[in-house]
Amino acid sequence: MAPRLFGTDGVRGHAGRWPLDPATVRRLGASIVRVLDSATAPRLLIGRDTRESGAWIERELAYGAQLSGAIVVAAGVLPTPAVAYLTRTSDFALGAVISASHNPFEDNGIKVFSGGGQKFTEELERRVERAIADDSWSVEAGDAPDRAATDLTDSYRGHLREVLSDAGGLGGATLVVDCANGATTSVAPRVFADLGFDVDLIGASPDGRNINLACGSTHPEAMAARVLERGAVAGVAFDGDGDRVILADEHGRLVDGDGVMLMCARQMKAEGRLRGDTVVATVMSNIGLELALSDSGIALRRTQVGDKYVMEEIVREGFSLGGEQSGHVIFSDYLFTGDGLATALSVLRVMAVTGRTLSSLGSELVTYPQVLVNVRVRERRDLSTVPSIAEVMTRVESSLLGHGRLLVRYSGTEPLLRIMLEGRDRQEIAAWADEIAQVVKRELA
Repeated sequence: MAPRLFGTDGVRGHAGRWPLDPATVRRLGASIVRVLDSATAPRLLIGRDTRESGAWIERELAYGAQLSGAIVVAAGVLPTPAVAYLTRTSDFALGAVISASHNPFEDNGIKVFSGGGQKFTEELERRVERAIADDSWSVEAGDAPDRAATDLTDSYRGHLREVLSDAGGLGGATLVVDCANGATTSVAPRVFADLGFDVDLIGASPDGRNINLACGSTHPEAMAARVLERGAVAGVAFDGDGDRVILADEHGRLVDGDGVMLMCARQMKAEGRLRGDTVVATVMSNIGLELALSDSGIALRRTQVGDKYVMEEIVREGFSLGGEQSGHVIFSDYLFTGDGLATALSVLRVMAVTGRTLSSLGSELVTYPQVLVNVRVRERRDLSTVPSIAEVMTRVESSLLGHGRLLVRYSGTEPLLRIMLEGRDRQEIAAWADEIAQVVKRELA
């Protein structure tokens, strides 16, 4: 069986070590072209974030693809959604992004997009893995050549103007923008300045090692504090590759993906743009989102954790909106992957159209308390076949019916059972979580 290289968001690891050692990266570049089985030379677009390892990974990936017959265009530093958009709208058969998203600089990764601008499906990922493991073919050795970057940012900025072409009453307002010292430094400052915002930039001086360092969507505290300091209308903090965003309202309170999906879904429904009157989210989105959407006649469709599963459900059912609590939000009218800039612009559009502040819009999401307990287990048994565990879970779910949620799942990477409860009373759900955990320990630990 071929070894697994792809995780929930592409190939990821420590730069320089397998699977991100030079030989494997070069072979990966060759393999993504080979699985296309194209009759003509496919065009591959490659973008990257600002990590110091990105340049040599780009060279190896591009050289491997070229050796398999691809025509490679390197775009230099460019957000993930920009590569997805350009792959879909230009004559590229493939897109690849070299990034480890919100991880520290020592890590890196490779995300691959089809010509439709969608992340590779699991079926395609398995085909690539089998091709890499196939020892009946080899990749030429030798030094990978440097490549001059082709600036494609104008086309992507034009695409973003479709989301918000006029800031309306927000024009001239101060907006704090945290680029996480990452890929959005190549695009975001000009996008917001062109709309007339007084842009206060932070996290916009990448040096190859400071990406996501005490800044960006995983560390939005500095952005929120700057909003208060400057009296800004809002703040936005992107992650390293620009496919997610966390916002802060004018009072410095954070607004995550759940809050974004609620305010955008309600506005889209009012405008007749929310297809199926449905939002797609993962099992980790708070039940408060589900209840608030229901109050507006909007259904919530849940998937397993991972924005690619949200994307697959959106594509399969033709929905307009979906995302994750972490700030990955997909507006399928614009793109079939998370886009932090499009998300931020969509929120600013709701503010401009309604004339409401971000704090007013964000206050409509009442987040229910959440308790998460991890239990180390010696085996992974079907919980429905363990009577004592099944009984306590059924009893807790019955007690939560209509105003809470129980989610029990095994970790995908560790020997852990994760027990998550949401409900109105934190003490009550904490007691139930402990009760389930004790039964699991007795049966499976």
